[in-house]
Parts: sequence; structure tokens; C-alpha cells
Amino acid sequence: MTIIILQSLYFILPAYLANMAPVIFRWISLLNFPVDCGKSWRGERLFGEHKTYRGLISGTLTGILIVFLQHKYSSYFKDIELMDYNYFSGQKIILIGICFGAGALLGDLIKSFFKRRLRIKDGHSWFPFDQLDFVIGSLITVSPFYFPPLPNLIVIFLITPILHLLTNIFAYLIGLKKVWW
Repeated sequence: MTIIILQSLYFILPAYLANMAPVIFRWISLLNFPVDCGKSWRGERLFGEHKTYRGLISGTLTGILIVFLQHKYSSYFKDIELMDYNYFSGQKIILIGICFGAGALLGDLIKSFFKRRLRIKDGHSWFPFDQLDFVIGSLITVSPFYFPPLPNLIVIFLITPILHLLTNIFAYLIGLKKVWW
């Protein structure tokens, strides 16, 4: 069971870190304007004030970086790799990184669109969608290259909400987030 957990975490790591990137890089003012450009639909913002181009780009670049590192150091992690990174060339590795990173942020944007339609306020939790949106987005976008087996998917979907809560509490305690949920 331990190997399945490690494989699952290693596989989804680019999405996890891409999802954290907007919070980590919020101090950068470049491209800090909303993806929806302030537009509304039926009286509600499309995505909200906190979904910015800075976040979209930082998350995508983080996904590329992590997949690149997984590819570069693949020989050290063979035992826990689900996807054979050495099978892919440099250009495909970049594309897979884009899929993980942009997929995570696009999943979050789609969830935010529906969250606004339901009039759930910014910062308020929408369980389990707030915890799994980025994973679903990444899995969909990376699926042309690789899709994990069912046991790994189950682990990813069970462990992600727990890790999401723990990282939110940590980010709250160090001042990166205003709320811990």
C-alpha cells in the first residue's frame, strides 16, 4: 500500500505544486489582474477577483518545472514513477508540464465559475470541489499522455482533501492565507 501512496503522490505532485503557486507568488505584482477582466454574468463575477493571470502563469510554469525535474531525475525515482518520463522527449515533457500546471488552474477556474453561480463567497469552502478541482483538471488535461490506474486514482482522491486541509492550515499559520479552510 505504501508504494501506491508514494506513486500517487509523485505522479500528482506537479498539480499539487501548480495549485499552490498562485498563493506562493502573490507578492509578484506583474500580471496581477483578474482573468475575467471584471466581467460578470447574471450579476456575479465570472471567476472572482483572486483568479489572476499571475496565478495562471505561475501555476503553469510550476507544472513545467516539476515535470522537467521529474524527467531529469527519473533514474532516482524509478520505483515510484507511474509515468515513464524517459519515454517522452524534451518538447513532450514541456507539454506534459503545461497540461499538469494549466490543467490544475483551469480546473480551479471552472469550479470558481460554478461557485460564483451558487453565490458562495470568496474564501468560503465548497467541499469537496475546492479540494479536488485542480486534480480533476490536471487528470483530464494530462490523460492523452498518461492516466493512472484505479488504485492510484482512489489514493489521489482520498488523500488530496487531507493534504489540502493541512497545507491550508500551514499557509494560514505562516500568513499566506487569510482563512485556514
